[in-house]
Amino acid sequence: MTVGAVPSKRFLQNRIILLPGLAVCLCILIMILIGSIMLGAAEISPNVVLESVFNFDETSFDHLIIQTVRLPRVLSGVLVGASLAVAGAIMQGLTRNPLASPSILGINAGASFAVVLAVFVLGSPPLSTYAIFAMVGASGAAIIVYGLGSMGRNGATPLRLTLAGVILTAFVSSFTTALLITDQDTLDQIRFWTVGSLAGREWDLLAQTAPYMIAGMIGALLLARQITTISLGDDIANGLGQNTLLVKGLAAVVVVLLAGGAVSLAGPIGFVGLVAPHLVRFLVGVDYRWILPYSALIGSVLVVSGDMIARIIIRPQEVPVGVMMALFGAPFFIYLARWKVKN
Repeated sequence: MTVGAVPSKRFLQNRIILLPGLAVCLCILIMILIGSIMLGAAEISPNVVLESVFNFDETSFDHLIIQTVRLPRVLSGVLVGASLAVAGAIMQGLTRNPLASPSILGINAGASFAVVLAVFVLGSPPLSTYAIFAMVGASGAAIIVYGLGSMGRNGATPLRLTLAGVILTAFVSSFTTALLITDQDTLDQIRFWTVGSLAGREWDLLAQTAPYMIAGMIGALLLARQITTISLGDDIANGLGQNTLLVKGLAAVVVVLLAGGAVSLAGPIGFVGLVAPHLVRFLVGVDYRWILPYSALIGSVLVVSGDMIARIIIRPQEVPVGVMMALFGAPFFIYLARWKVKN
């Protein structure tokens, strides 16, 4: 079954419960957010968490930890998870490729290489530079992958796009590694960032990158109806009078904003954009007016919960959240590659 095909059944059959379903997902996310703020090297009670939000006391050490360390970290996780999941859903819909995601098709690798190159060349660039270089790298990777995947008689098939993304990821990652091992200063600055990490995210960096992801999210929601039509096939979309080239171009800009912003904030966290849309599609079907908001919430839940587990599994040390996502996403990728991909 391809991504564009209409499934025989879905879990949430009745549209009446789709909106309450969003509310349930939001409540789950809020509970995970509170748990993530509470847990860490030092545990903090729920009452202290709520007090720090609604009655901040700057003389309290726990309040300072929450406001300066844990709160920006979990909010970064929300934005990153939502952005990667929505970007993956859009890519799967436009290409009708069940393996499409920012990490599989080389978008994350391109953005990561561009950021590392910026640090290597510029030393310690301003925070806004991270986002700009990430956008450029993501755009370049998307163009190269689509160009490579479109070569041949049948054009951009799911298998060719996936192979092109894997090849580009391996190629670009080797250059990224070369830059890091030849410059100790660059390595020291972003060694945890390169495997995907929310550690040390601060309000300044969050403020610099959030506008790109929020703009991308708004653009995705505005294009949801058109993406639904294209996901059913270009012939159907053209028959309905839709300008598929324009929609794909706008959607590509949205993907670059979302993936580039997420990578510049937290590094190349993989598999979120692959797993979340498939989980959501099982629940709500093929209507992207529902897929995109559900994907945003499920993606946020995956990243924030993964980061929470990563912080407590070997406490007081922690595992980068990118590693946790890989442990969960790799088996899912194998399942999709085995059973869902068609030439």
